[in-house]
Amino acid sequence: MRWLFVILGAVILTAVAVVIVVLPEDAPVKTAAQEPNPSPARTQPTPKVSEFTDPCGTFETEQKAPYAITGYWITPRSNPCTWRSQLQQIHNVGGDTIIRIGYGLQFRFVDDKGFVKAKDGDLDPLYTKCVEDGLSCHDAAERDLKKVNPDNRIGRTYVYRTDESFGEDLFRCTPMERTISAGKRLYFRMLAPPDGSDDASCDFSKGRTYDLILIAGAPEDSLTKLLDLGDQFGMQIFPALPLAPRDPKTPIRANPKHIDVLTTLTRRIVQDYGVRFAGRESLGGVYQPFEVQMSDTLATNPTLEVYAGQHRIVEQELPDKPILISPYLDARKRVAFGQTPEQVAEAFKALARTGVGIIAPQDSRGTGKVGLFWPDEGDDEVDTRLRPVVGEATYDTAYHGSTRDYYREMAKAREEMLEGGNYEVELWANVEAFEPSGDKPCASHGTRGKTDKERLDHAVTMAGRYVQKVVSYMWSDFMTCGTPSPETEITKDWQRPIAVDAIRRARDPQDGLEVRGYNLENGTVSIAWESGATDLVVADVGWLDKDPLEDLPEHMQTAWVPFDWTQVQPGEWIKVNVKIPSGQFTTEPLHVRVPT
Repeated sequence: MRWLFVILGAVILTAVAVVIVVLPEDAPVKTAAQEPNPSPARTQPTPKVSEFTDPCGTFETEQKAPYAITGYWITPRSNPCTWRSQLQQIHNVGGDTIIRIGYGLQFRFVDDKGFVKAKDGDLDPLYTKCVEDGLSCHDAAERDLKKVNPDNRIGRTYVYRTDESFGEDLFRCTPMERTISAGKRLYFRMLAPPDGSDDASCDFSKGRTYDLILIAGAPEDSLTKLLDLGDQFGMQIFPALPLAPRDPKTPIRANPKHIDVLTTLTRRIVQDYGVRFAGRESLGGVYQPFEVQMSDTLATNPTLEVYAGQHRIVEQELPDKPILISPYLDARKRVAFGQTPEQVAEAFKALARTGVGIIAPQDSRGTGKVGLFWPDEGDDEVDTRLRPVVGEATYDTAYHGSTRDYYREMAKAREEMLEGGNYEVELWANVEAFEPSGDKPCASHGTRGKTDKERLDHAVTMAGRYVQKVVSYMWSDFMTCGTPSPETEITKDWQRPIAVDAIRRARDPQDGLEVRGYNLENGTVSIAWESGATDLVVADVGWLDKDPLEDLPEHMQTAWVPFDWTQVQPGEWIKVNVKIPSGQFTTEPLHVRVPT
C-alpha cells in the first residue's frame, strides 16, 4: 500500500516549568509549529448528492450533528433498507467509516452421504439444499475429482456463510470449482491442496487429497450494495475478511491446523474484490475480526500468522487498502492476565510487525476491563457501573492504568515503528458504546447495557491526542439502545466541547496554555487551581486553529490562551474546562499537573 509520509521533529520547550497532561513522562505534543509526523494519509470520498431516493425512501446525505466518533461497526442485516437507514443515521452524526461484522470459516464433518453436519452432529440445514445431480455438493465434488484420477479424494470440509456474492475470479479451476444455485442461496464450491499452496496449474491428474471449501452465499452481493451506499454518503466501508477457526483448547487463539485453508479462502475473496471493486473509493480497506488480547506474550500467538498472511494477500491484490484489526485491553490487577501499559505497547509493536495498516484497540471501558480516570483520581472509588467487573475498589486498586495511559504508550510504540521506516500503521481508538451490564440488555444476546453521551465524551477525552481516529463498537444495538439512545443524545448535544489535551505553550512574548479538542470555536477556557481560577475568552485574548494536524482526528481544533504559570505551585494539579456561548461546557475537565 502507498501512504503519504511526513517527518517528526522534536519540540524543545524553553519555559521554566513544563506542564504535561496526565503524567510527567508524557511525550511532547505535536503542534502546528513542529515538523509533521510520519502518518498514512486517508482521503474520504465526497457524497454524490445532498439527497437521493430509492425504493427504501428518500435519504439526506448532509452531516447535521458531527461528533468526535467518526466510524462504527455494523452487523449484517437481511433487509437492505435497514442498512440505508443506519448509514444515514451514522452519517448524520459525523460518521465517515463503516466496519462490518463478519463470519467465520469453520471445519465441519459430513455424514455418509456427504451432507454437512452442524457442530452438534445434526445436519446443518444451511447446506442440505446444496445438491448437484442428486448428490450432496461434497459427494458431487469428490465424484468430479475421481473422474480425473480415482486416487483423488476430499479430506477436510470447510464451510463459510456470508450474505455476499462473488464473481468468477473467486475460482481458479473451473469447472471443477463452480457456483451451485439452490433457491435463495448460491453455493460456491472451491477445491484446494491442504497446504495452502492453492496451485494455479489446475492439474488434478496426480491423485491427491483436497480440501473442500463450501461457501453459502447470496444471489445479490451485499458488499456491492454497501459500497454503493458508501459512494452516496461519502463513507468508507471495511468489509470483514473470514474469521479464522478457533483453537478448541484455547478459543482466544486461531487454530494453527486451519490457517493454510483460511489463507486460500482469503486469497480467493480478495482476488475477487480486486477485480470487481478496482478503483472504488468507498472501499476503505478490509477488517480482520479475530480479536486478541494485547499482552507481552502476543508475539507467540498463532493469530498473528493470520494477520501477517492476510496482509501479504491484501497488499498484492488490493494495493493501498489496509487491514484493520481491533484487539482488546485488560488492565485489571486482580486477574493473572491483566497487562500494564508498557506490556501493551510491546504487543502493539508485535501487531504492527504483521503488516496490518490500522490497529484500533478497544478501550475496554464497556467491558469494565479498563477504567477512565486521571492519575490524581487513583484513590477514588470506581464508577458504579464498573463494579460488576472489578467489585468495590479504587481505580488504583482495580487497574494497572487508565485508558489514557494505554493509548499514550501505544502512541509511543507507533512512533518507534514509523521511525524505523519499515512499518506503516495508524492507531485508532475503538470506544465501546455500552456498559458491562444494564437493567435491559441492548442486544438479543449478552448482558451489555446502555451507555450515554457523557461517558462517550469521557472516553474520547481519555483517548487524547494519541490517536488518528476515534471509532466505536458499535452502532447496531448499542448506539440505538434505550430512551434516550446515545444517538439521540449526540444529535441534541453534539456541539458540546470536548477537550482532550492541554499543555504549556508560549507565544512570544506571552506564556500560555494550548488546548486541543472538539467544538472549541467561540469558547472560553476555564482554568482552576488551588489558589485561584480564571476564564479566558479565546476570541478576545487568544487564537483558534480549526484545521487538525495531519496526525490528529477529523474535527479536532487547537485553541491558545495566555496564562501566567507562576501562579501555580510545582506539583499542583489544575483543571481545564471549555465553555461555549450556548452554555454547554466540557463534561470531563482535563487534569494537568505542573512537574516539581
